[in-house]
Amino acid sequence: MRRAVLCGYYGMGNGGDEALLATLLQMLPNDVQPLVLSATPRATENLHQVEASDRYSVFALINELRRSDLFIWGGGSLMQDATSARNPIYYGGIMGLAQGMGLQTIAWAQGVGPLKRKLSKWIARRTFQRCTSVSVRDRQSAQLLADWQIESVIAPDPVWALDATPINMYRDLSKPRVAVVLRSHPALTTCRLATITEALQKLQNQTNAEILLIPFQPSQDKAIAQAICDSLNEKLPNRSQIIMQKDPRRLKGIFSGVDLTIAMRLHGLIMAAAEGCHCSAISYDPKVSYLMQDLGISGWELEDLPEDSQLIADAWIHNLENQDPTLSDRVQQLKQQALIHQKIFG
Repeated sequence: MRRAVLCGYYGMGNGGDEALLATLLQMLPNDVQPLVLSATPRATENLHQVEASDRYSVFALINELRRSDLFIWGGGSLMQDATSARNPIYYGGIMGLAQGMGLQTIAWAQGVGPLKRKLSKWIARRTFQRCTSVSVRDRQSAQLLADWQIESVIAPDPVWALDATPINMYRDLSKPRVAVVLRSHPALTTCRLATITEALQKLQNQTNAEILLIPFQPSQDKAIAQAICDSLNEKLPNRSQIIMQKDPRRLKGIFSGVDLTIAMRLHGLIMAAAEGCHCSAISYDPKVSYLMQDLGISGWELEDLPEDSQLIADAWIHNLENQDPTLSDRVQQLKQQALIHQKIFG
């Protein structure tokens, strides 16, 4: 039995990253015993039924590395400095420690960049060069590593392959159900949020839709969801609600009962499309824009969001009523291709 330390953005209450962890655990070979580095170890143990340790405790980390054979780093956009310059330093430091202690190090399902600082680029290049094997989730990450003469396996985001758990929620089948997955961001200004809210009101007025507001990371997203929900329910009482779900499999299962998902978060779009839902994106990050291009998902860059709320509502109604007939086959391909990430474990 091989012992592996798993490192990512785990235990932070982010549904997308917990979905990545759930998929990683799903893909691990049977002869690997995992230990997860988490910001909230007890919560991680309860949610994923796996052993966990404090990601901020240096002494605990060194002790776990001494007992382990593998260090698995991923997945997601960990090596980037757009949200914080500390990310490359933290992850690069832990990877360097694991490599220095002789562990086999695997970078799994990485989204590399953006890297704006010279130090971040140096740390990233050095870290990936010393990995035993690397898999990435998009062409842009693969190209960046190739520019550094680093080989990688490319496959779609692993969450495409996550097993979903169906959720039994009452619904009136005569009314469409629309999920909204927004997140806090400097470019999501008060004005833009008001425009989105007005567009959702118009969508409801014209289609009588039920709106589900789904905060993927409640600490960042719940206030936005609550503000929209309150505003919508003032106009049409009891037609909008907030849904929070910690279990990533059940979170993904919510979308099987949704007709249209409007999302900023990457894994909101992936989960929705994987469950056969129509999608519209509001992109705040290149990774979301790449997915829009790859899947032909309609939507806008956040900073280019139209000021006309009726224009937005009309686009959403069109998305609700019209599905790309080729999308289903493409989604099935993505689900199968995502399993390629499993092969780098040997």
